[in-house]
Amino acid sequence: MTGPEAPAAGVTDSEESYPRLELHYPRPVIAFDIGGTAIKIVVVDARGDVVHTRSVRTPVGEENALLAALVDAVDSTRRDFPQASPAAIGVHITGLVDDDRGVVVLAEHLGLRNVAMRDRLAGLTGLPVAFGNDARGAGVAEFEMGAARGYHNAMVVSIGTGIGAAVFVDGRLYTADGFGAELGHMRTTAVGSTAGVVCACGGWGCLETLSSAKGVEGAYARATGTAPAGAERVFAAAAAGDPVAEAVVDSCIDALALAFAQVTAILSPEIIVVAGGLSGAGEQLLGPLRTRLDSLLTFQRRPVIARARFGGQAGVIASALIAGRLSGSTGNLSTGTRE
Repeated sequence: MTGPEAPAAGVTDSEESYPRLELHYPRPVIAFDIGGTAIKIVVVDARGDVVHTRSVRTPVGEENALLAALVDAVDSTRRDFPQASPAAIGVHITGLVDDDRGVVVLAEHLGLRNVAMRDRLAGLTGLPVAFGNDARGAGVAEFEMGAARGYHNAMVVSIGTGIGAAVFVDGRLYTADGFGAELGHMRTTAVGSTAGVVCACGGWGCLETLSSAKGVEGAYARATGTAPAGAERVFAAAAAGDPVAEAVVDSCIDALALAFAQVTAILSPEIIVVAGGLSGAGEQLLGPLRTRLDSLLTFQRRPVIARARFGGQAGVIASALIAGRLSGSTGNLSTGTRE
């Protein structure tokens, strides 16, 4: 930034309104949500009020350029918003992430592999850094301040280009060294089958190939020969009576219901929150999903199926929340669990 009123090239100020965030420590933080195309940035003062938001293009394929973009945002915040000069940094990023070690194990869309992002960013800025996967981040936001607040056992499913999930068991986030809750790669086909569509992971018939936004778009394109301008167009066409779109949406919902039934049989969440771009379909998605999930369950506890509160804000809100839990310059987190 060249000043609060003059965004630099590639920077867009956001008009979104944010709630007051519930920081554990009363000090300013800066938060990043790193996606495949853009980095969302929020600056939060010591009271938890968001005083500035913007986004910048994500440098892809070069970890040094990505780190430089984050450092530049920290430096410009110190200069342009001295009243909210950050005392800690929170980062969520797409991909396979080891939250505990602060390492991006693999982020294919960003061209990153085995990058010690947390420690490198801390070294470059001199600030403690909290770090995690973006889908788990969306879960943290919904669990602490959103639709899953008040529950102890919950799952937050982010459905966008891919499908990620955050699972909370007895009030604690389950990570399994970054490998946990990879809901998008649950198989929807029989063992040994090569039916369905090959997934980016190399498997056949993963949930992402049917129920992600990209999967919905791809299914409609294969059936019609015409690529839709987004999954929301497919849902709109289904609502208008397009039989091909109806079939695609039905397959999407059937696969999600099966996945949710399997999770329910194992973990029995009290609530499943649907987040991400596809949640914009609202009751067109959630109504049939509730009905079909109920038809698959027998004695199991029926989870509440709810739409996320925060939408596209969830990842960057979560980044601010985890930064607000950092207890000191060592970068240690306070527990932040629900007892």
